[in-house]
Amino acid sequence: MEDGVGLIELDRPERRNALDIATCRALVDATEQVRTVGARAVVLTGSGTSFCSGADFGEVYTDGFRDALYAALHAVADLPMPVLAAVNGPAIGAGTQLAIAADLRMAAPTAVFGLPTARLGLAVDPWTIQRLVQVAGGGTARSLLLACAQLDAPTAHARGLADSLGERADALGLAADIATMAPLTLAYNKSATNAFGRAEDPDGAVAALTAEFERCWDSQDIQEGRTARAEKRSPQFTGQ
Repeated sequence: MEDGVGLIELDRPERRNALDIATCRALVDATEQVRTVGARAVVLTGSGTSFCSGADFGEVYTDGFRDALYAALHAVADLPMPVLAAVNGPAIGAGTQLAIAADLRMAAPTAVFGLPTARLGLAVDPWTIQRLVQVAGGGTARSLLLACAQLDAPTAHARGLADSLGERADALGLAADIATMAPLTLAYNKSATNAFGRAEDPDGAVAALTAEFERCWDSQDIQEGRTARAEKRSPQFTGQ
């Protein structure tokens, strides 16, 4: 960890970082590690020239692959700190799923997004579709799912699937900036934005989030922010 930023890097460049069961399990382990070291933000990326080329077709039809894949996706999505996917190349199929499991996406010029499940007779789960609609809107979701469109970096950015354009170093810089922000506020903002993109029980979502909201306002960090502003210095947040 450096500057409060945890780095999770897929490392199967010979397979263009395709996800097999072992890699999915390693992703789950990596999310536990960034929790343990107290990372304030996380960058998720791929080694080599691909972010993630999708599921490894040597295993995608085997027993246990789907469970391993969705365990990995939810482990990323459920991290309490912001996760930024540095999409350094193609993110196809499970690669796009992994990218949208992150909170933010920065796309390099070589990034490509696609969900060609209908060309393969496969399907992504309802959570993935809900997340895609939440992140990029119904039109983009339909384009990817019904026309099996592939979106390059500028198109993905224009449609909201990528939040920004840049290389890995830019993503690390953004994550380092995020890591200086108030952890309780970021965790609350993340919980709220995730909750309000869902149709079920919006009133229940508000009730569940109220405690987190109040905790932000009762925290030492809010006092530190006020003091730092008065003293014209950068705040040093602790998550307390």
